[in-house]
Formats: sequence, structure tokens, C-alpha cells
Amino acid sequence: MPKSVYVFDAYGTLFDVNAAAREAATEPAHAALAEHWPQVAANWRTKQLEYTWLRAVAGHHCDFWQVTQDGLDWALEAAGLHDPATRARLLDLYWELTAYAEVPAVLATLKARGAKTAILSNGSPAMLEAAVKSAKIADMLDALLSVETVGVFKPHASVYDLVGAHFGCAKADVLFVSSNGWDAAGAAGYGFTTAWVNRAGAPIDRLYAKPTHVLPDLTTIPEVA
Repeated sequence: MPKSVYVFDAYGTLFDVNAAAREAATEPAHAALAEHWPQVAANWRTKQLEYTWLRAVAGHHCDFWQVTQDGLDWALEAAGLHDPATRARLLDLYWELTAYAEVPAVLATLKARGAKTAILSNGSPAMLEAAVKSAKIADMLDALLSVETVGVFKPHASVYDLVGAHFGCAKADVLFVSSNGWDAAGAAGYGFTTAWVNRAGAPIDRLYAKPTHVLPDLTTIPEVA
């Protein structure tokens, strides 16, 4: 039976986190990035996530924009790139990341069915508002739920609590969708039915819970029960 509430992670799930580095690398002003952009993008994302986990464990919360900048600084230094203009361009592009091609159709299908849709993200409210506006999907989402409400990053249970608090729904009513295996596991352990969008074909994380479904992309989300 289809769920009544569909909740999506944002970065890497709806929005392509590699898009900023990929686009900047094509611009003549940032030619030095052309050779290094795949590794810069990978390191940027890895450090961005690592810093959220470390801050959550240590109790030193900051907003996601800060860890996004910190992760980029590490990635650029690791690649030997020190141009402030390239850093600034990458950060500007992060506010307008490309949505994956199937995203609008999937959200439109869910909305036509009468389902509620939302983002639940580490991203700050300002970042999420900019992203959905740039991708032209704001009218397909009923809520943008940010960890800033509770002051700790995923996978803390208080973050997943935001869904029930906003929609007044039971855990069984929710399908939670993430491209991050650890996030899908965290949501599964919390009690949501989960779909891990495993675009890279990676192994399942060895954690305390496993995703209910494993999918190659978002296309079949409306068919998942």
C-alpha cells in the first residue's frame, strides 16, 4: 500500500552534489580545476559529512553552510588549489545545484496521488529554499524540514522526529528516501520504511539497521510500498 508521506533527503538524493565542481571545471576562469574536479567533489562531500558526524558526537553544532565551506577548504587544499575565486565560485554554485533528471516527475506523481512530500535535510533553511527554487520544485514540496530546528545533524533521532511533529503522522505512514546509506539505515532504525537510492552500486553499510528498499535511482519511488 502506498505511503501518505514521502520524505526525501536533499543533497545527493534530490540534488547532485557533484554539479558545482563539474560546472566550475568547464569555465575558463577555473581551468586549474578541470584536472582535479572529480576528486575535489568526492573529498568535499566526504569531509562535509564527516564534519556533521563529528560535530554531532562532540556537541559542537554549527549550520550546514559552515561545514560545507570547511569541507571545501579541505578538499581544495588536498588538491593543491588555492585560488580564492575558484573557492567562491564553487560555493556560489552550491546554492543552485542541479536536481537529478527524474526528480520533477517523481514529485509530480506523488502530489497528483494526494501524498504529502517533504525534504528532511542537514541543510540550513536558507540553503534548502535556494536549492528548491533553483530546481523549480518548490511547489511540489509541502515542507522543508531542517536540522536547525533541533540543533543536531542526522542521524540523531530528534531529526527524524521532525516528520511526525510536522505532519502529525505515524512512522508507518512514511517512506523516507536517501542516497546516503547511513541515513537510510538511521531512518530505518528509527522506524520509518526507507528507500536507499544507491546510485553508485555500493555495498550496504554494516549498521544497526538496513534500508527496506535499495533502488538505483528515484524513478520507481511512487511504486514502493
